[in-house]
Amino acid sequence: MVMMDRAKHLSEPLRWTRAGRVAVIASATLLLAAVIVLAVLALTSAPIERPGCITLTFASTVGGATIHYCGADARARCAAPHTLPVSPSTLAEACRKAGYPFGA
Repeated sequence: MVMMDRAKHLSEPLRWTRAGRVAVIASATLLLAAVIVLAVLALTSAPIERPGCITLTFASTVGGATIHYCGADARARCAAPHTLPVSPSTLAEACRKAGYPFGA
C-alpha cells in the first residue's frame, strides 16, 4: 500500500542534511549580498545635473516619464514652453536653474 506508515512519517520532524543546510546558507548569503549591492548602487548613482541642461519629470500614460534636454535644445524648449507636456511652473523652475529665459 502507498499510505503505509504515512502517519508515522508525518509525525516526525524534518531532518536537515548537511548539504541542505549549506544550500540554504549559501542562498541566503547570495540574496543578502545582492540586496546590499542594489542598495549601494541606488544610493550612489543619483543623476548629475549638468550646467545648461533641463530634466523634467511628468505624468505619462504608463506612469512617470522623464525628458532631458541640453544646450540649444534646452534653450529652444524654454523659449517655447507650450511644446512640452509639463506644467509651466515645472518648466519655468527647470529653465531658471539652467539659466535660460522662460517663454517668448
